[in-house]
Amino acid sequence: MSIDRRDSRQATAAARRVGGGDAAVQAYLLGLIDYADCLALQQRLVYETAGRDDGLISLLICEHPAIITIGRQGSRSHVHISRRELISRRLELRWVNRGGGCLLHAPGQLAVYPIVPLEWHGFRVGDYLDRLQAGILAALADLRFQGRTCPQRFGVWGRSGQVAAIGAAVKNWTSYHGAYINVAPAMHVFRRIESDPEGGTEMTSLLAERGQPVRMSGVREALVRRLSEAFGCARYHLFTGHPLLARPRGATHESAARAG
Repeated sequence: MSIDRRDSRQATAAARRVGGGDAAVQAYLLGLIDYADCLALQQRLVYETAGRDDGLISLLICEHPAIITIGRQGSRSHVHISRRELISRRLELRWVNRGGGCLLHAPGQLAVYPIVPLEWHGFRVGDYLDRLQAGILAALADLRFQGRTCPQRFGVWGRSGQVAAIGAAVKNWTSYHGAYINVAPAMHVFRRIESDPEGGTEMTSLLAERGQPVRMSGVREALVRRLSEAFGCARYHLFTGHPLLARPRGATHESAARAG
């Protein structure tokens, strides 16, 4: 893509804001939802977002039952669990079209999926990733956790490892997939997945880093507010469940941080 087109896209986005075209964030708290169901919802929202002209951002926040996903920088060799054990644990391996490597998803980890029309907002992919990471850092700072970043990599690290992984994708200039924040999942299986093979760090959690429980409701609230700010949206609306889901499971469930 030429520099002229990038400049044109940013100028168009600026003109929309001057003309009163500021967008809002609609945040959906989905509770515990199967990974496949959530991915299908994201793909539907990407399609619908492409047909809108109001810059609306959809933000999905949820937890997933245990599953391992492998992104574009990942490999089966990064999963140090035998096929037999995967079957006994009922752990599915799924290759997905997102950035990043291998990730274990489980209850206690928050998945954050922003569906952002990048061209409307004048964001290049790098701009979007910077904003996503900045919003997560600000939310964690609100929770009294000072995360750090690493040059040339996206994510958030603490003293003992990686707390948040970022693995995004873009289709038709609309983002999907997103970020995964370990609030308080059981960590023993996480240590057998190379989620950061380049840096060689293990995954850790907010619970382990802070040494005290963290309420999921507080993390979700901070994420919605700070990500809305990071994406330049002054307004956000909060919903439980999503109308395109036949049955939002666990939507009202409140998770407390637990050791593991």
